[in-house]
Amino acid sequence: MTASLLPLLAGLPLLAAGATAPARTGARWAYTVLLVTLTANVAAGVALVVATSDGTVLSEQVGGWPGGISIPFVADTLAALMLTVTALLALLCTVFALMTAVGGARLFIPLVLALVGGVNGALLTADLFNLFVFIEVMLLPSYGLLVLARTGRGTLGQVTGTRLYVAFNLFVSTLFLAGVALVYGTAGTVNLGELAGAARESTTVAVAAGLCLAALAMKAAVVPVHGWLARAYPATTPAVTALFSGLHTKVAVYAIYRIYAVVFDGDTRWLWLGVVVFSATMLVGVLGAVGETTMRSILAFHMVSQIGYILLGVALFTPLGLAAGIFYLLHHMIVKAALFLSAGAVEERHGTGALDRIRGVARRDPLLVAVFGLAALSLAGIPPFSGFVAKLTLILAALDADQVAAAVVAIVVSLLTLLSMIKIWTALVRRSDEDDQDGSGGGTGVLAPTVPRVGIRLTLPALVLATVTLGLGLGAELLYGLSATAAAGLLETDTYVEAVLTS
Repeated sequence: MTASLLPLLAGLPLLAAGATAPARTGARWAYTVLLVTLTANVAAGVALVVATSDGTVLSEQVGGWPGGISIPFVADTLAALMLTVTALLALLCTVFALMTAVGGARLFIPLVLALVGGVNGALLTADLFNLFVFIEVMLLPSYGLLVLARTGRGTLGQVTGTRLYVAFNLFVSTLFLAGVALVYGTAGTVNLGELAGAARESTTVAVAAGLCLAALAMKAAVVPVHGWLARAYPATTPAVTALFSGLHTKVAVYAIYRIYAVVFDGDTRWLWLGVVVFSATMLVGVLGAVGETTMRSILAFHMVSQIGYILLGVALFTPLGLAAGIFYLLHHMIVKAALFLSAGAVEERHGTGALDRIRGVARRDPLLVAVFGLAALSLAGIPPFSGFVAKLTLILAALDADQVAAAVVAIVVSLLTLLSMIKIWTALVRRSDEDDQDGSGGGTGVLAPTVPRVGIRLTLPALVLATVTLGLGLGAELLYGLSATAAAGLLETDTYVEAVLTS
C-alpha cells in the first residue's frame, strides 16, 4: 500500500455514507456497498500492517502542501494495527447488527460508514485539530445510532443513557477543543511533528497538552470519570454496544499513547500520576462489576477496568511496558467485542440480559455458551488465550519498572474478573424450568417453547473473534513482535516526526 492512498481510508467510507444516505430501507445495493466497503477496510488495514511491520512510516500531505501547513495522514505500525482491528470489529459487529432490528433501520448503513470514516481519520491524522475534527465525525453518527437503537419512545434507561452519552461527549469534545486552542496559543502549532518534545521543554505547553490528555482520558472512561460509560453503553442495543466498545474508547486510548510519546516525549515527571490513576481504574472498574446483575452492565464495568490495564503501559513508558500495553489494547478490543456480541445474542432471543431471568441457554445453544466461555477466560487472563500473554507481559513490565503495587493490583483485579465471568457463566448454564419438569434436577430434554435457539448466524461473529483471541494466544509471537515494533516507534519518534513534516 502506498502513502498516497492514506486519505482514502477516511474519504471513501465517508463518500460511501453519502452515497447510501438516500437509499430506501432494504435496498440491496446499499447493503452491498456497506459490506464491500467494510471488507475493503479490513484488507487495507492488513496491507498497512505489512507495509509498516519493519518500522516504516508512511506519510501523505493532503493537497501537496508542505509539511506543517497541509493536513498530514501518517501510518506507522501502531496506527496500522489499530486500523486493522477496528476495521475487523466494525465488519463483524455490522454483520451481527444486520441480523437484528437495528440493522434494518432507515439510516443504519450511512451512519456506520460515517463512523468508520471518522475512526480511520482519527487514527491516521497527525494534527491535533484534525484529530478533534475526526473525533466529531466519529461521534455524530454515533448519536444517530443511539437514536435508531431506541424502540418507540424508548425505556427510561434508554432515554437516560442516550442523553448522558450525548451530553458527556459534547462536554468532553469542548474540553478537548479548548486544550487544542491552548496548545496553539502556547506553541504556535497543532502539528504533531512540530510539537515533538514541546511539553518537555515548556511547562505552559505541558499544561495545555495535559488538558487534551485529560479530555481523552475522560472519553476513555478513566476513573474517576467513568460512570457515564457504565450507564450509557448498556442502555443501547447489543449490536451498537459491541460496535462502540471496539471503536470509541479505543481511539481515545490510541490518542493518549500518541500524544504522550510525541508531545511529551515520554517525560518521566508525570508517569507516577498515570500509574496511580490507571491502577485505581483497574480496581474500581472490577469492583463495580461485582454488584451488577445484567450481562452487559457487568461487561461495561469490566471495560473500565481493562482500560486501566491498557493505559498502565503508557504510564510505565518502557519498551516492555509500551509493547505490553499495545498488545493488551489489541487483545482487549477483540475479546470485549466477542463478549458483547455473545451477550447480545442471548438478549436478542431471551429479551433480557438479567442474570436471574436467563434459563436454559447452555442446553439450547452450547456453541454460544462455549464462545462466551472462551472469550471470558481470555478476559480473565487464563492460558492459552491472548489475555494471558497480555496480562503476564504487563505485570512483568510493571515489576521491571519497580511498580510493585501496580503489579499486585493487576493480579488481584484479574482474579476478581474471573469471578465476575463465572457469575455470568453460572446464569448461562442454569437449567430452565422446562429442562427440569420432573423435579429431579436431571431434566427431561424438553426445550422451552417460547424461547427460540440463538443459532449459528448470530453466534458466528463472536465465534470468529473468540477464535482470533485463541490464535493470538497460541501464536503470540507474531502480534507481540508487531507490538514491540510499535512501541519502539513511540520511544524513538524521530522517524514518525520526520514523516509528519515531509511528504
